[in-house]
Amino acid sequence: MTKNIIITGASRGIGAAIHTRFGYEDTRIFAVASKDFDLSTADGAGDLWEAGLAALEGRVDILVNNAGVFEENPLTSDEPDWLSGWERTMQINLTSSALLCRRAVLHWQDRKAEGRIINIASRAAYRGDSPKHWHYAASKAGMVAMTKSIARAYAAQDILAYAICPGFTMTGMADDYLASRGGDKLLADIPLGRVAMPEEVAEMVAFCALKAPPSMTGAVLDVNGASYVR
Repeated sequence: MTKNIIITGASRGIGAAIHTRFGYEDTRIFAVASKDFDLSTADGAGDLWEAGLAALEGRVDILVNNAGVFEENPLTSDEPDWLSGWERTMQINLTSSALLCRRAVLHWQDRKAEGRIINIASRAAYRGDSPKHWHYAASKAGMVAMTKSIARAYAAQDILAYAICPGFTMTGMADDYLASRGGDKLLADIPLGRVAMPEEVAEMVAFCALKAPPSMTGAVLDVNGASYVR
């Protein structure tokens, strides 16, 4: 049966690679970019879900939460500005993903249908990040914990959840970060000797969405060139 899939953050980098990878399978895809829905607002995720549900004729089988921001939030900023940066990142990276997961779980429960969630987290969920990115690391750690909670709560209903934790990946966002912090020094911390390619992450997403055995639900998969091993 054709799988109906919602992908967020699909305009470039990992999201675009995921969209392309699913295109080789028997799928129908609703892929959205940041310009399509404002996930920094309380209504953005709900509007996205309803649009996806309509585009996919009332049935969603797989949700891929990839949308996210990686914005500096210096500790020395004025506290209202620092808090605003914290809350914006949490809203986009974690809260909007949580709202979409909630809609998906309720959709599958209502239909008594199988469903899969794949959340794109980060190596930062375990390793942490820079002094300017507390909020990013915290949001991704929250995403991992949320994924595990969903997996434990709904496995018996055939609602499965997986998290993927990339390290540096060759996207525009990572390019800027590498350039600003001395790429050679950062690459030296990756035993593989290079950053991951978006297509590698997309391959893991496709596996979790279409082929991973149900007993894998709750798994957190690393794609970081052994720069952080657990």
